[in-house]
Formats: sequence, C-alpha cells, structure tokens
Amino acid sequence: MLDLNKEQSNWFSNQVVDWYHLHGRKTLPWQLGKTPYKVWVSEVMLQQTQVVTVIPYFEKFMQSFPDIIALADADEDLVLHHWTGLGYYARARNLHKTAKIVRDKYQGEFPQTLDEVMDLPGIGRSTAGA
Repeated sequence: MLDLNKEQSNWFSNQVVDWYHLHGRKTLPWQLGKTPYKVWVSEVMLQQTQVVTVIPYFEKFMQSFPDIIALADADEDLVLHHWTGLGYYARARNLHKTAKIVRDKYQGEFPQTLDEVMDLPGIGRSTAGA
C-alpha cells in the first residue's frame, strides 16, 4: 500500500477533483436537480449494476415514485415490478423499507447524522457518504 504524507495526499486529492471538473460526468439523471432521495436511489441501483443499465430504470422509477413519500406509500409489488431487470431484489425491498422508516420516523426527510443514515436498511458507509 502506498504511504503518502499530508502534502502528497492533498496534492493527489486536488488532482482527482481537477480531473473530475474537466472530465467527470455531470449530466446523469440523478445529478440534475440533485436531491438526497435521487442520490440514494441511484446509489442503490448502481450497486453491482453499470451506469448505462441504470439510467432508464432510474428515470422510470422517478416517474412512478418522484419522492420518498410516493415510494413509501407504494405497494411493495409495484416497487419490485419497477426493479425487474436490475436483479438483487433485496435492494428494492430495502429501498421500500427505508422509505417507510424515513416517512414515519423522520417526517419524510433523510436523517442528518451519518449514524442515523447507516441505521437504515440497506445503507452502508459508502451509500451514506454519497
């Protein structure tokens, strides 16, 4: 493993950010009108699934479930139907469970602390950090 000092680490971080500003994707559907809900759904969909595959599913999902309340209020079978083709159906079930918790416990707003977010079903450190 590469051992970097603070100066080297800062330099490297700046290089990555500069590269992103020049070449990074900024027009993906979940980046336009960015909300915590869109980021969360996209992060879950993108787990073990390519971006090009996720885009049409994400767009259809957002049409049917435009916010966390709509997702929480939906029948689980409908959520799973929208997930058909993405695989790993536990992801869809966890989305639905989490949406209900956020609706009922947090008045439809994502919790503010990392620990509270990570306590939600299907959300680990990577997804919570997004």
